[in-house]
Amino acid sequence: MVSVLAAAGSAPSVGLSEPWRLVRVESRTCRAAVIANFEAANADALADQDEDRNEAYAALKLAGLQEAPVHLAVFCDEQTTQGGGLGAATMPEMRRYSVVCAVMQMWLSARALGLGMGWVSILDPARVVDDLDVSADWSLIAYLCIGWPLEEHLDCELERAGWEQRRRVQDRVLIR
Repeated sequence: MVSVLAAAGSAPSVGLSEPWRLVRVESRTCRAAVIANFEAANADALADQDEDRNEAYAALKLAGLQEAPVHLAVFCDEQTTQGGGLGAATMPEMRRYSVVCAVMQMWLSARALGLGMGWVSILDPARVVDDLDVSADWSLIAYLCIGWPLEEHLDCELERAGWEQRRRVQDRVLIR
């Protein structure tokens, strides 16, 4: 797990700001709060589904919160002074994009080790900030569940479930 976390440090960041803040969520209280957060947000998301997709949505595995041995909350420190604001003054969202790069580096490292990683996005991010008692200047970017996968697949679970199909990259490239 140490090498997965260390991989974040090799990610590019705007102005070398390294705005990622990683929180290993280990306490039962914090994990229970995140699970309750997910359950509430997931119930709301299920209620928002069209009637024809409601059953399909309910059948999806959208989180490994109960099973994953490692929970990692990844935040962006929106007020970091590291990097002197270079690149972030005109495009402050670049700090968040930098954090996403760190997540991707961790993801690649985890997969190289045979670990699975799931990104839980059905959460109220402000509630996660409160429940984990982190700085109000931090924005939740990712909540990751990490562990040994039960199965290996080349395609994603949502594709296998018929939720959506990938589109060809070539269909998304514009030439001007």
